[in-house]
Amino acid sequence: MEWTSAMSTLANTADALSECASGVRAGTKSGSGPNLIVVFSSPDHDTPSLSLGADIRRHFPGATVVGCSGTGVIGDGLEVEGAPGLSLTAAVLPGVTLCAFHLPGSSVPSPDAPPDAWAAAVGVTADVEPHFILLADPFSTDIDALLSGMDFAFPAAAKIGGLASGGNRPGAHALYLDDQVLREGAVGVALSGNVVVDTVVAQGCRPVGEAMHITSAERNLVLTVDDEPALDALQRLFERMSPSDQALAQRSLFLGIAMDPLQERAGAGDFLIRNVVGIDPRSKAVAVGAYLQEGQLVQFHVRDADTSADDLRAALAGYRSDAGDRS
Repeated sequence: MEWTSAMSTLANTADALSECASGVRAGTKSGSGPNLIVVFSSPDHDTPSLSLGADIRRHFPGATVVGCSGTGVIGDGLEVEGAPGLSLTAAVLPGVTLCAFHLPGSSVPSPDAPPDAWAAAVGVTADVEPHFILLADPFSTDIDALLSGMDFAFPAAAKIGGLASGGNRPGAHALYLDDQVLREGAVGVALSGNVVVDTVVAQGCRPVGEAMHITSAERNLVLTVDDEPALDALQRLFERMSPSDQALAQRSLFLGIAMDPLQERAGAGDFLIRNVVGIDPRSKAVAVGAYLQEGQLVQFHVRDADTSADDLRAALAGYRSDAGDRS
C-alpha cells in the first residue's frame, strides 16, 4: 500500500492538473498506477467548460476518482485558502476493492431504513467489512441523517470525509466521481479487503463570542438565536472582535453545534464544526453546512493556522501513542 500527495497553486486548471499528476508519479515508488485518486479543488478550477474528473482519469486510466470543491485545499503538506489550489492524493491499494457511488439528495435512504436499503444505495454489504470516504454538498444533503443511517447499516465501518465548500447557493459546489461533475447529494467510495482505516479528528477551531440557543431554524438556515435575528447576533459579535479575529471571520468562519443536545454549557471540543456558507440580508438568516433544529446550543468559531497546527499535532501524538504498531 502506498500513498502520495501533490499540490498546485497554478491558476490554469490544465497546468495545475499536469503539475499535480507529475508530482503523484514522482512520489509513487512502487511502479504501479494509483487505484484511488482523491481530488480537492478551489472554486477557481470549477467551471462549466471543465470536466476535472475525466481529465484526471486521462492521466491515471482506471483509477477511481472522488473529491469536491473547497474554500481551502490541502496537499503535499501545504494549505491554500482564498486562492487557486488543486490537490491530488493518490493511493496504490493492492488487495483492496473500491466501489464508488453517488447518493442524490432526494433519494438518500432515511436514517431508520433497513440495512438492505443502504447496501443497495452504496453498492456494498456489511459482510465485506467496508470503510467509507464520504463527501457531501451541504445545501442538498442532511449530513447528520446520512451518517446516522450509515452508522446503523454499517456499524463497524469507519466513515471519513467532509463537506464541499466555497459556494453560497445550491448547485454552486462540485462533487467529483470518476468522470462526472455532480452538483448535489453526496459521493463516496467504499474500501474493502486488505485495508484498515483509523480516524483522527483535529478541528483546529476556537470559539468566539458566547454560546447561544437556536430559537428558530429552517433546514440549514439559522433564523434566530436567543430570539434575535442570527445576522444581527453575528454583526454584534464581529464588532466586538479584535482586528485579527475580524480578518479570520471574513475568510474562515464556522458555527459549532453542541454534540450533546441536552448540554446547556459547552467548551472547546464539545462542538461539531460546520461551515458558514452564506447569509441572507433580507431575512437576516445565516446558512450553515448542516440541518438545524430549534433548541440546539451553538457558538461561532474561527480557524487560524496556529490553532489548527497545535490541534493536529496533539491529535496525531495521541493516535501514535494509542495505536502502537499500527501507526
